[in-house]
Amino acid sequence: MEFLGIFLLAALAWLWYDSLKAREAAVRAAREICVAEGLQFLDDTVAISGLKPARGEDGRLRIQRAYDFEFSDTGNNRRKGNLVMLGHRLVLLNIGLGGEPAVRTLH
Repeated sequence: MEFLGIFLLAALAWLWYDSLKAREAAVRAAREICVAEGLQFLDDTVAISGLKPARGEDGRLRIQRAYDFEFSDTGNNRRKGNLVMLGHRLVLLNIGLGGEPAVRTLH
């Protein structure tokens, strides 16, 4: 019984440490993308929005984490972006700068 408790405690400590490293990689990726696109990365942070097991390209089970962040394209607004990390590798990024849809009225 003691072994099970120690094992669970060690697993939680590993998950916490691995999550810190993944978050650091996500902040670095968001910052680099914002610099490359000429955007301002706001608050210098990301917020986790999802966590689940997923398989990588090699078939190994990894933890997939989704993060949200905010950026500005004009300097006086806040826009939302998100990214997905599989382990510590960026696999998906969305900054939604595809342009605003045209609004048409009926009158």
